[in-house]
Amino acid sequence: MQTQHVLSDKERRDWVRLARSEGIGPVSFFGLLSRYGQVSAVLSALPDLIKHARGKPIQMITADQAEDEIAATEARGGQVLAACEPTFPIGLAALTPPPPVISVCGQAGLLQKPMVGIVGARNASAAGLRLAREFATGLGQAGYVVVSGLARGIDGAAHSASLATGTIAVLAGGLDHIYPPEHESLYHEIAARGLLVSESPLFATVHARDFPRRNRIISGLSQGIVVMEAEARSGSLITARLAAEQGRDVMAVPGSPLDPRAAGPNSLIKDGAHLVANVQDVLACLQGGSGLKENKSRGYSHADQGLTLTPSEIDRVAGLLSPVPVSLADLSTDSGLPWRTLAAIVVELELGGRAIIQPGGLVSAPV
Repeated sequence: MQTQHVLSDKERRDWVRLARSEGIGPVSFFGLLSRYGQVSAVLSALPDLIKHARGKPIQMITADQAEDEIAATEARGGQVLAACEPTFPIGLAALTPPPPVISVCGQAGLLQKPMVGIVGARNASAAGLRLAREFATGLGQAGYVVVSGLARGIDGAAHSASLATGTIAVLAGGLDHIYPPEHESLYHEIAARGLLVSESPLFATVHARDFPRRNRIISGLSQGIVVMEAEARSGSLITARLAAEQGRDVMAVPGSPLDPRAAGPNSLIKDGAHLVANVQDVLACLQGGSGLKENKSRGYSHADQGLTLTPSEIDRVAGLLSPVPVSLADLSTDSGLPWRTLAAIVVELELGGRAIIQPGGLVSAPV
């Protein structure tokens, strides 16, 4: 693999075209890229693969549709970044697998600064909102960009308090979609002074399945995640779980057992999350962490040739699969194969009807 570089207009169009095609998620994207070496080669091979595939249906978008999305994003003052580019945030590039493309609008330089996520309850208490503002203000003054999900409650308070020092809002829908509607003013302030980020296509509206993907981006960008006022079953705990899986610091603000909004943070602390009561606690945790390491093999778009997969490798991975979904990271540990090789094998298995790539990038055997 060659080193990362800025894509040409045609290469960017090809990346968007493959990433936006129905039935192509991050695992499929990078599996096909590993198999064929370049995105242009994947696009050339895909019609024949679709014709003979026995797995889930794949529907390609056209080159014009990809160009239209890029042009519309740029017309809004935004840009589409691919995972192979030097400006793509290192935290996302290090994920297994990363999002192939993200769309951003605002101060893109914030992606190169240290980041910390603050997430919590939508129905936050007055005390919780005050704490979110205090944490966001203090972390911003210490040089951290505050990342959150533009939701009601804790998210909104954290964004508002960190506008002056740097804030990133990760959207579940497209870059143009304001959700919730009452955050329209905050959305525009962040677009002007902070940064909006989305993995979804432009003009995409919000669906329930989009929030876990958004949460993965929040934790992936961040060196650590602070959870405050989250009920036992909440999206904030999904973000915390993803952060732990990604090797990020998970921090939680404890609360009264009488308040259902404290159930989530208290449970995280019982399970080993760092207890943080103030900004100094968060800073001590972040500064004691290992930090994010850059993915040294980012040059996805310029492999000279694709992988040659052997039947024994394919059968070995097939033998590890069961109806219980597993991650590529777990498969890599169990098989000893690099995750990109595994992604290529998994795609081969899915096209042959021997594997299922689940939402969220987990892999299982057909039942």
